[in-house]
Amino acid sequence: MGKTDKAVLDVLLDRYGRTFAKEAGIKLADQPKPLYQLLVLALLLSARISAEVAVAAAKELFKAGYSTPRAMREASWQDRVDALGRGHYRRYDERTSTMLGKAAELLLDRWKGDLRRLRDEAGGDARRITQLLMEFPGIGPTGADIFLREVQAVWPQVAPHLDKRVLDGAEKLGLPRQERPLARLAHSNDELARLSAALVRVSRSKKTVDEVMAAAH
Repeated sequence: MGKTDKAVLDVLLDRYGRTFAKEAGIKLADQPKPLYQLLVLALLLSARISAEVAVAAAKELFKAGYSTPRAMREASWQDRVDALGRGHYRRYDERTSTMLGKAAELLLDRWKGDLRRLRDEAGGDARRITQLLMEFPGIGPTGADIFLREVQAVWPQVAPHLDKRVLDGAEKLGLPRQERPLARLAHSNDELARLSAALVRVSRSKKTVDEVMAAAH
């Protein structure tokens, strides 16, 4: 790693290296409950809505007690709509409430509420995991990428997972745009997840790019 790359990386992680899971209050671990919470967050972040609103909506759902697939399924459709509304997730609240209910049901019926079973069914293969994730209502290619980007902190089988948005952010900062060379800049899978989240934020904002570059030089 060159001096410039290291300086950019340090600023990036220091200022923007919070995973979206952490922002939503999820203590990510290889356990059924936090993995399910991450799936909910990925579903919410998939809509054309700001990340801040999606995170706020996830917090409201969890605060209301819908932190497990069983609790989500047992909540009424209106309860879920109300929680989403409190997070200002308004344009998509009704459709999303339906998708959350159906996704919880699928997870319970097919994988007994445990996403580790999905991972094991896929043999830990990231492509197959992506295909299975996309069977959940509301999770498309974007949602699957979001989930894998964050879960690589606790699922070493899928690391490195650096999708186009992450690589776009890297390119804007003059960091490697290829997955393997970029992944080598991180010291652990946890740092890789943090780096991914930071680069996603950078990819959305020229102001952020300018700020990181100015602070690193």
